[in-house]
Amino acid sequence: MAWRLLIGTLGGLLTMAAQAAVKVDSVRMHRAPDHTRVVFDLPDPVEHKVDILTGPDRVVVDLMDTDFDFDVKTLDAGNGPVADIRVGQHADKTRIVFDLKAAVRPRTNLLKPVAPHGWRLVVDLFDKDPPPAKTIPKPKASAEKPREMIIAVDAGHGGEDPGARGPRGTKEKVVVLQIAKKVYNMINNEPGMRAVLVRDGDYYVPLAERRRIAREDNHADVFISIHADAFTDARARGASVFALSNSGATSARARYLAKIANESDRVAGVYEEEKDDSNLLSVLADMRMSGSMAHSLYLGRQILQEFDGVTKLHGNRTTVEQAGFAVLKEPEMVSVLVETGFISNREEEGLLRSSTHQARIARAVTNGVKRYFQTHPAPNSYFAAQRRQQGDQYRIQPGDTLSAIARAHQVSEDALRAANNINGDRIVVGQLLTIPGS
Repeated sequence: MAWRLLIGTLGGLLTMAAQAAVKVDSVRMHRAPDHTRVVFDLPDPVEHKVDILTGPDRVVVDLMDTDFDFDVKTLDAGNGPVADIRVGQHADKTRIVFDLKAAVRPRTNLLKPVAPHGWRLVVDLFDKDPPPAKTIPKPKASAEKPREMIIAVDAGHGGEDPGARGPRGTKEKVVVLQIAKKVYNMINNEPGMRAVLVRDGDYYVPLAERRRIAREDNHADVFISIHADAFTDARARGASVFALSNSGATSARARYLAKIANESDRVAGVYEEEKDDSNLLSVLADMRMSGSMAHSLYLGRQILQEFDGVTKLHGNRTTVEQAGFAVLKEPEMVSVLVETGFISNREEEGLLRSSTHQARIARAVTNGVKRYFQTHPAPNSYFAAQRRQQGDQYRIQPGDTLSAIARAHQVSEDALRAANNINGDRIVVGQLLTIPGS
């Protein structure tokens, strides 16, 4: 009986020792515009406690029954409120103290494993007085000054969501932000266009928030999400362009890519209440999308044409593919997702890391957007004013009709026929039409 008791006691001690062996050996910190995110990588879930202290301001995080094997001095707090981080090892816990420059509102979330991450404890330190969001005023047009077209440039992934990784460890979130910034700068050097970056640093923006920043905060006419593709077959290569579909994906690959992209919120550790699971939004998008969806296909084709000679196209496809990408579900914007190449292909990974190649990709995207505005000028825009002054040209795309082209360019069918010596309604894909001034 005594032996059984001793064995039971030893078993309990061994169990406690095993529980105490949970080791935190990786910590990451990301600074977003309105909060600082600290992520503890864990082999198993742990209990934790958070306290807010004042005089001076501090946040204390206790991780129960853990060992800590990470040098917090290697973390970069950026320009956020964290002044210093201290770690104390106690018999039953690890205590992490965040010394603050200003008070914050902490929030924690224990996340279940989702590839490429295991268990994570996320500590978000929200600024009590966040800086005002960078926004663009709603553009106004006048007889003297036509309005600019606003383009939201969205670098995919970010923060806790690294996206795909190349054979040499290149992270998708890094290269797409570099390309997005180049697109941003090029667009802002073009007359009649103005760009805004959805994210300008290494932090994550939820999918629904990306659309809101673009449309509600910045009144964007066009939304371009920049990504880099990946596949299990390292030979896969080439760029491609996608638009939203409300009637199923156009290919198995498009369906797969949409699934991966739509899981970004889970990978990044977005809280349940922030997820874009609203049926109402999807219904509204389906009801109102027909016009913007058609124009998204026009824009996508222009970008694909500009890629010719700059980069290979995946499968030599010159058509825009479609699938249910959540980030594109905004009915009032023309929206496309650009896969700039396969980061899983060693050769293309090297190209995507090259500033020169990034600039070529960015120039192709910028030229595609510019050409789209020239061929489909919005009323009262700079491009509409340009066309009135000098006319324009349009290259016929698959699926185009004379009546649809006339409506898109706000001219009559008879004027279009007269300017191009067309009898009847027959037009040919690739044919270049002169668009008469109105």
